[in-house]
Amino acid sequence: MELLIAIIVLCLIFDFINGFHDAANSIATIVSTKVLTPFQAVLWAAFFNFVAFFIAKYIIGEFGIANTVSKTVFEQYITLPVILSGVIAAIIWNLATWWLGIPSSSSHTLIGGFAGAAIMANGFDAIQSIVIIKIAAFIFLAPVIGMIIALLFTIIVMYICRNVNPFKAESWFKKLQLVSSALFSVGHGLNDSQKVMGIIAAAMIAAQPLGLGMGIESIDDLPNWVAFSCFTMISLGTMSGGWKIVKTMGSRITKVTPLEGMIAETSGALTLYLTEYLKVPVSTTHTITGAIIGVGATKRLSAVRWGVTKNLLVAWILTIPVSALLAAIIYSIESLFV
Repeated sequence: MELLIAIIVLCLIFDFINGFHDAANSIATIVSTKVLTPFQAVLWAAFFNFVAFFIAKYIIGEFGIANTVSKTVFEQYITLPVILSGVIAAIIWNLATWWLGIPSSSSHTLIGGFAGAAIMANGFDAIQSIVIIKIAAFIFLAPVIGMIIALLFTIIVMYICRNVNPFKAESWFKKLQLVSSALFSVGHGLNDSQKVMGIIAAAMIAAQPLGLGMGIESIDDLPNWVAFSCFTMISLGTMSGGWKIVKTMGSRITKVTPLEGMIAETSGALTLYLTEYLKVPVSTTHTITGAIIGVGATKRLSAVRWGVTKNLLVAWILTIPVSALLAAIIYSIESLFV
């Protein structure tokens, strides 16, 4: 029982870290354009992270992404030590990338850790390769989708506003940025909180044969307090901010105006809603980065700092294998004691 409780607590700690690690995704552009102060922005984002719980629960009616994450590893190979190793590895990688100011994917960190520990315990037969491949594919597809939507959206908006007074237009877009940031924060909450729910569900199912799983036999049986706790923790994490990554996302990729900030956030949000519909866990970091690149590229390709973008891409690609390797090492050490 103690191991299950430890896993749930660590999962919620990871969710909190995810909140301040990924807070930059939904607030970076709104802070860099000075629409809101950093403190106002994190409160705004945290509120809509929490609103996402009610949308998933009462409007969508399911937590589809949580179900996908819980199926990363075949059920018969899911054990509490495997899950514990994966979560610890995910926390380490998230804290390391946050400290370095690298906007890596908390989502892929968690999935990589879970898979890496399972592989170390049971070999590659333990993981559902098709699920992993689909998730990994969206490392590249999510930013590309965000970029394409942002490009098209920018062209359409610029055409519509071609005869509008620039000062008047800027005032409009500053107000609209409040809406677009809220939309993206809802998408962040919908996407990222569910990943932790999936891991907690896997832990409870694994504990069921031991008589400790609280009667949870599938993710559909997951009690409401788990979902509520996950959405609450990511909201609290978002409120704590993540200023190192805000700087990278808000200014280092490209200089962002209120118009471009609104378009980037809206495009990122649409990408997240699409992947929520497809039940594919993606990185909010990847989607908003792709959207920011898209709005930057409409001015001219040189407006995007491609050197920064290349470094981000390297970090994204490394996230799953490094997290998996960390989890494998942790599992090896852990198996000596558990």
